[in-house]
Amino acid sequence: QVDPKDYAFSGLKNETVGRLPGKVAGQQFVIQDCENCSIYIFDHSATITIDDCVNCQIFLGPIKGSVFFRDCKDCKCIVACQQFRTRDCRKLEVFLCCATQPIIESSTGMKFGCFQYYYPELALQFKDAGLSIFNNTWSNIHDFTPVSGENNWGLLPETAVVQDYVPLPSSEELKAVRISTDATKSIIPITRGRRQKSSDESCLAVFFAGDYTIANARKLIDEMTGKGFQLVQTKEVLMKAEDAHRVFQQHASEFIPLLEKGPVVALEFNGDGAVEGCRSTINDVFSGTKVFVSESKASASQDVDNFYNFADMQMGM
Repeated sequence: QVDPKDYAFSGLKNETVGRLPGKVAGQQFVIQDCENCSIYIFDHSATITIDDCVNCQIFLGPIKGSVFFRDCKDCKCIVACQQFRTRDCRKLEVFLCCATQPIIESSTGMKFGCFQYYYPELALQFKDAGLSIFNNTWSNIHDFTPVSGENNWGLLPETAVVQDYVPLPSSEELKAVRISTDATKSIIPITRGRRQKSSDESCLAVFFAGDYTIANARKLIDEMTGKGFQLVQTKEVLMKAEDAHRVFQQHASEFIPLLEKGPVVALEFNGDGAVEGCRSTINDVFSGTKVFVSESKASASQDVDNFYNFADMQMGM
């Protein structure tokens, strides 16, 4: 029998509390009426509601459904979820991974950055929560109650360091989790999202389902960012033959047979010379792997638009 008290933090002040990997195991969790607390959920959960919390630092591992912040203020958070919502909140700063468009309502002073975090159990927790590390619309915020002439939300500075917002846990029990906040080790690839692009040249690369898809996508990200290109957005999505015609156009026939194996992983890189840089990296590093890459600077922006318009429709954005 599940005891709800095991899945709640309520009425705490000036405390550091948390749950270790394996201790929540997909249950619902409630956090309410906490003040000046550091709260860490190092596990996957079904849904989480956070009510009436003030000046707390909160880490939430992968949430299969929704996370809902209500009547919270001055909180700093790291959150991975399927759906993200706030209502009547003030001054939340959130490093977010969200599979769908995040929604804020009657909330002000909201700031968002891209989720970045690592500990050894995190990848499996994403899987258990049914979340893809490549589906993250952290910067595509929908404000349900916009106020004319005011902006209720913005993006955290690009230089923002996770640990300055949500420090590593200080309690002996939680120190057992082997955390890295080094951005290059993050389980979620760090994307620019809606930030201004540095160049008018982007490139689309698409990996097809197979044993090494995730590893290959991460390898290409490391190679390209190592060369100074920026990762704008990533997406993991199922494609059908008719989608392939729309996205891959004259090359569709060579890729259609690969679509039956499972979802594709698409990456958009940006920077002067991105197409040439991406094509040469793929030739050098992935010679035996079938990858779709934009052919030229001229066609690349159309490739990116074609793919992400299709993907957004698929994801119901």
